[in-house]
Amino acid sequence: MKRLFPLSAFLLLSFCLMAGERQTIWPKGRMPHRQDHQIAAMTDESESPGFKADKHRVAYIEWYDAPAEEKRNGGCMILISGGSYECCCDVGLVKQWNERFTELGFQCVNFVYRTPRPVGLPIYQTAWEDGQRAVRMVRSQAEKRGLDPERIGVISMSAGSHLGLLLATSSQTQAYERVDKVDDVPCHINWAIINAPAYGTTDADKGTPALRQGYGSDVSLSEVFRFDEKTCPMSLHHGGADIYAPQTSTLVYRRLRSMGIPAELHLYSDKGHGAFGLERGVEFMRQMGYMGQIPEEVPLMERYSGEGCPVSYAKETIWPEGRIPDLQAEQCVPYIEWYIPDNLTTRSIQIVYSGGAYDRNDPDGFEVAPIRKYLNEKGMTVVTLKYRTPRPAGGLAKHTAAWQDLQRAIRIVRSQAESRGLDPDNIGIMGSSAGGHLTLMGVTSSRHRSYWPVDETDKVSCKVQWGVGIYPAYVLSDGFDGENSRGGNPDDEILAPEFSFDLDTAPMVFIHGDADGYSAMGSVRVWEKMLMMGIQSDLHTLATRHHCFQRSSSEGTGSYTHMDRIWEFLTSKGFNK
Repeated sequence: MKRLFPLSAFLLLSFCLMAGERQTIWPKGRMPHRQDHQIAAMTDESESPGFKADKHRVAYIEWYDAPAEEKRNGGCMILISGGSYECCCDVGLVKQWNERFTELGFQCVNFVYRTPRPVGLPIYQTAWEDGQRAVRMVRSQAEKRGLDPERIGVISMSAGSHLGLLLATSSQTQAYERVDKVDDVPCHINWAIINAPAYGTTDADKGTPALRQGYGSDVSLSEVFRFDEKTCPMSLHHGGADIYAPQTSTLVYRRLRSMGIPAELHLYSDKGHGAFGLERGVEFMRQMGYMGQIPEEVPLMERYSGEGCPVSYAKETIWPEGRIPDLQAEQCVPYIEWYIPDNLTTRSIQIVYSGGAYDRNDPDGFEVAPIRKYLNEKGMTVVTLKYRTPRPAGGLAKHTAAWQDLQRAIRIVRSQAESRGLDPDNIGIMGSSAGGHLTLMGVTSSRHRSYWPVDETDKVSCKVQWGVGIYPAYVLSDGFDGENSRGGNPDDEILAPEFSFDLDTAPMVFIHGDADGYSAMGSVRVWEKMLMMGIQSDLHTLATRHHCFQRSSSEGTGSYTHMDRIWEFLTSKGFNK
């Protein structure tokens, strides 16, 4: 008598057979541009004893174990290793990605393409053929595996990110001729997390590190990326010291912005070739709705209500009576406030002030009070600044009085630091919007005198060690006094002439909404300028987010965690020791 399995057991057995299932992606004898020296295997397999190359000639996808049923969200992540198009070597990264995205409810698929580089063809050609076919295979099986065929993303590294960019930007260009009905399925992807893309600029597109560091009048983004109508949103991640130039990521970001495609750009100072900021990619996906409905937004001031940690407080005006330069009666009286935590963990000092179009500013508002409390909780001293507004009359530039107040405030803070047990040579400045423009003035132009000295304090240096620019306004030529009408993307945009970029220019961290009317390209252009000067900075743009992105935000998104980016920057640079 035969024993019958109940339906539930049969379904469980079927699911177990799918777990870890490996599928070659080409029909026998139909793989285009087959070359006898190429294999398809991760290096942990290809370098193991007894590996037989002839059994690993065909590219494949490997379906990992599906997420727990209660976590499944119907999305799929295709994982793409790097390896210079010579091998697929990112075994550890693929394992990490699989664990993280499976936990988040995504079905993960490892894609293993042919390497090493083909002979007589572009270095990426066979991998690109494999990549388009792999996406078609995944999409063709999506429904039977309980997936949404229009919720397919990729995460990639290095040469794999060059391939990821091809998949993300060029799906309407056929990499190979149709071999069967699978090739009738579209091969576009719906989003991409691109880590450290290699060979993306024309000084590297033959398969070398960026020979001229990715910039120069004769260097541009590689033309292999078509940026067609199916180009998808992306999160781009790159180390500022990568020999595979971070300009690849800034140039891709610029193209996406010009097309109106939401994107994030995450640049990490002093970091070389590697995958950084996985959680930034997760936040991007959550903000874009790829994980389902975005959590309800929470006002920042509600999250940081109350007095915060115990501090020593002091308030003082910054100019001697009757000595305020360019005094105008309608402007407010400038002052600073000291907030020194009782539990001091660093002798560093952060000066913070708000924006307000240079017509107003508020040291107790959402752009200042929450970050003050956050840094105080970390054990760092914060000095807030109330600078003169509204804008001065009489032909003075909009920022003149505020710049004078900032230089004076830095000098006062430096002159008092030692007596307060703090470090006079570890001072940073931070501002938002117009305050971000003011920060750029302080960071790039400290050798430029903004007023005639009024007393001995003005003999003290106003050089700072770092800056934090939160959606700085008025940075580019189409937005010196208003919104950036052209988005800041055209090549003829220039940086504001008041930024000197003198020899004391300090590193910065920028955080900017991708959809900000005061263009995120202002922050990107400054980052690029500093890189050309040999100054390593951090930068983070936030997809779909506008000006004042942090006023209210959803938990688990970059707008919600943006203050952590500031602390990470201070830590990586050693400014908070």
